[in-house]
Amino acid sequence: MFEKLDFIIGKYDELAAKAADPDVIADQPEWRKIVKEMSELEPVVGEYSAYKKNKEALADTEEMLDGGGLDDDERDMFKTELGELKDKIAAGEEELRFLLLPKDPNDDKNVILEIRAGTGGEEASLFGGDLLRMYTRYAERRGYKTEMIDLNATELGGVKEAIMMLRGKGAYSRLKYESGVHRVQRVPETETSGRIHTSAATVAVLPEVEDVEVEIDPNEVRVDVFRSSGNGGQSVNTTDSAVRLTHVPTGIVVSCQDEKSQIKNKDKAFKVLRARLYDLALQEQNKEQADARRSMVGSGDRSERIRTYNFPQGRVSDHRIGLTLYKLPMFMDGELDEVVDGLITSDRAERMKAY
Repeated sequence: MFEKLDFIIGKYDELAAKAADPDVIADQPEWRKIVKEMSELEPVVGEYSAYKKNKEALADTEEMLDGGGLDDDERDMFKTELGELKDKIAAGEEELRFLLLPKDPNDDKNVILEIRAGTGGEEASLFGGDLLRMYTRYAERRGYKTEMIDLNATELGGVKEAIMMLRGKGAYSRLKYESGVHRVQRVPETETSGRIHTSAATVAVLPEVEDVEVEIDPNEVRVDVFRSSGNGGQSVNTTDSAVRLTHVPTGIVVSCQDEKSQIKNKDKAFKVLRARLYDLALQEQNKEQADARRSMVGSGDRSERIRTYNFPQGRVSDHRIGLTLYKLPMFMDGELDEVVDGLITSDRAERMKAY
């Protein structure tokens, strides 16, 4: 491990020297590439620097204790400091091992989030609308920018299907655990007898991918244009601005009608299509790595029930990590971090076991 860490420090110093070179600074694309690479190494460099300082402090403290000439109070003080330093060093080693794990290349990417009403009729659509608001509020809290790509709403304010882009550093790293079946238990607004119903909605979280990562043959995509429906202001539903893409080899269909411009709708639809094709390739690859998908936080399979929202009891339960919170109103208002942090911690533990 330490040979690898010393190599990283050497690489970082080499990059820092290049970044300060006037000739490199003049070549802005190259300079930005170097600075980006440095920023990716900085967490390891900082943690290793702190680790080495603690090791040096430990050696100094042990020397003081071995040297004699200390009174009882001083000896107790140094012993306490020695214990604290050993704890810091042990924690630092664990953190360094984690930082050296292969990083998910998608973690820093923007997110395409898809919500679809499942079983439960209109109540499932209403729950889909609740989830859309929940993730929108979470994005606001994290400072992510949101952009609606497609929305199929119901007359009662529910959502049959919604596709939304969330832009922000690390968005995928925090939202990737949300893929799966979300189940709700509550008395629907349409229920007159007060009986609790169980409904569901599915969430898919896809990383935004660049053109170079997924090549799409234009000859394999059928493009249809049609008149937009629903809310959208003047001209949205009076011109053929909506776009539907059909990827013939896979049968994947993507629609976008959020923009007034057909060109913008087409561009957004291709972003979603690229993300779905990328996700499809990952799913196929993961079938060959079944053991790696049996982690505590689940596989991300959209058929897997991951969470239950029980409104009568005011609780939300994440079934992958066995965490239940009696904070449902706050959770639905976008305060997801306690559960997200728990999922990240569990995933980290599983990855370190397997590495």
